[in-house]
Amino acid sequence: MEIPVMVGAGLVVIGVGIGIGNIGRGAMEAIGRQPDAYGKIQTAMLIAAALVEGIGFAALFAVS
Repeated sequence: MEIPVMVGAGLVVIGVGIGIGNIGRGAMEAIGRQPDAYGKIQTAMLIAAALVEGIGFAALFAVS
């Protein structure tokens, strides 16, 4: 594996980690504001996290 490919893969992983962290942070803030909407917020959070992670996997497969 070449160095630019490894750097690209590392950036993908960092980006996905930041994205999922932001999703979790936003969900926790929303649950803090609207505790009654916990179920809807959690569902939306899990769907968004799965989409971000899926894009990350696609990007990792594209660089390798």
